[in-house]
Amino acid sequence: MKIAVLSDCHDHLENLGRALALVKESGAERLFYLGDFCAPFTLAALAEGFAGPVDAVFGNNDGDIFLLCRVAGKFPHLTLHAPLAELEVDGRKIALHHYPEIGLRLAESQAYDAVFTGHDHRKYVHQKGRSLWANPGEIMGRFGEPSFGVYDTGSGTFQHLSLD
Repeated sequence: MKIAVLSDCHDHLENLGRALALVKESGAERLFYLGDFCAPFTLAALAEGFAGPVDAVFGNNDGDIFLLCRVAGKFPHLTLHAPLAELEVDGRKIALHHYPEIGLRLAESQAYDAVFTGHDHRKYVHQKGRSLWANPGEIMGRFGEPSFGVYDTGSGTFQHLSLD
């Protein structure tokens, strides 16, 4: 199964729209979001733009958590986890967290096949023993090339995709 991994939109709806179009082209059946929607309308745009299951964690810039939860309640395919999501998807144990410092420790624990984090707006993929640890970069595009990633549960690989 292909899973799209997005993070750090910071209300940049134009880039989010471009990303969701590319997610559709990638054939992803599920979507992980690693925090920093910012406003609840961005969460709604994400949920409206992807029909498959969405799992999301909060970031440090998600201000109105009460309203974000109310918006999420309108979309049965969307699950908010806070602050950590521990999932089993297609036989893979996966952790989602906003902060890379915590993600690194989760990956080093060897308890997961894959760990995904955001927050620092940088693209990277590391192998920590049996655990893949990756950051998809940022949808926002403030610090460089906007990007997201696709995780393949079959091969256990992660690929970055640019919005440009």
